Amino acid sequence: MQTHTETSFVEEFILLGFPGSWHSRVSLVVLFALMYSLTVTGNASIIALVWMNRNLHTPMYFFLCNLSFLEIWYTTGVVPKAIGVMLGTSQTISFSVCIFQLFFLLSLGSAECFLLSAMAYDRYLAICYPLRYSSLMNSVISARLAISSWLGGFLAISLLAFLTSRLTFCGPDAINHFFCDIDACLALSCSDRWPMELATFLVSIIVVVASCVVILVSYVFIIYSILRIQSAHGRKKAFSTCSAHLTVVTIWYGSIIFLYVKPSAQNSMDVKKIVNTLSTIVTPLLNPFIYTFRNKEVKQALGQAFRKNLVSLG
Repeated sequence: MQTHTETSFVEEFILLGFPGSWHSRVSLVVLFALMYSLTVTGNASIIALVWMNRNLHTPMYFFLCNLSFLEIWYTTGVVPKAIGVMLGTSQTISFSVCIFQLFFLLSLGSAECFLLSAMAYDRYLAICYPLRYSSLMNSVISARLAISSWLGGFLAISLLAFLTSRLTFCGPDAINHFFCDIDACLALSCSDRWPMELATFLVSIIVVVASCVVILVSYVFIIYSILRIQSAHGRKKAFSTCSAHLTVVTIWYGSIIFLYVKPSAQNSMDVKKIVNTLSTIVTPLLNPFIYTFRNKEVKQALGQAFRKNLVSLG
């Protein structure tokens, strides 16, 4: 009979990924690989486009470059391992790597929340204070906001990563997910989960709800200012400068609030896997296309870049 002192603790986990036949998993692998390639290419293209076009050297596009850079790493932290899990070639993950992946992804997700709120504040200044915008939002201030977003994201998740590393796992060792997620890890822990669930809820409130409030307040003033514009053309032009950002915010916060702003792990893991796919793979893919097709300046810069390439090839 095994005593408490002889209890074996789990030092690595098995990621189960998605259920289904081999052919369905291979189809998912192809889809994930295609979406990952498009995500990296699209976001890297936006960074290169802004870097090469001096007309786009503004705070708005500086934040967009930060967002694109973040999306590349965010999806990179998920997709390669998820492909290995679905192919059955890399289903195991050590406890330390699991904690690192959890910390890395949640930190980038938190940084994205802060970045999106900084972008909303930038649009607020541009629309509500157009004459003073260049002094209220210059390169120094935008750089400070971006750095604060990155640092704030990683610092906010440090506590959760530390608490997760202190959890005890006695078995089973199978995580019903395609990456290490807090709720999936909590479901396997034999420690008291209440402190971790409370900390997750409080950090979610601080990161998600606080940044969401900044965005909502900014857009209340933005909409009020747009409605005061006399001409329909002026209103349309003002709204077009923030429509892409508003679309990204809606998709991102819809999935994040569903996943994390709750007192405990109440959602089924199958539903969470679908929503996680949306937030970690689909959203980073959509962002460059949303900003390209809904932004006149980006479309013009793309047109100029294509024309230059055609001339050089000709």
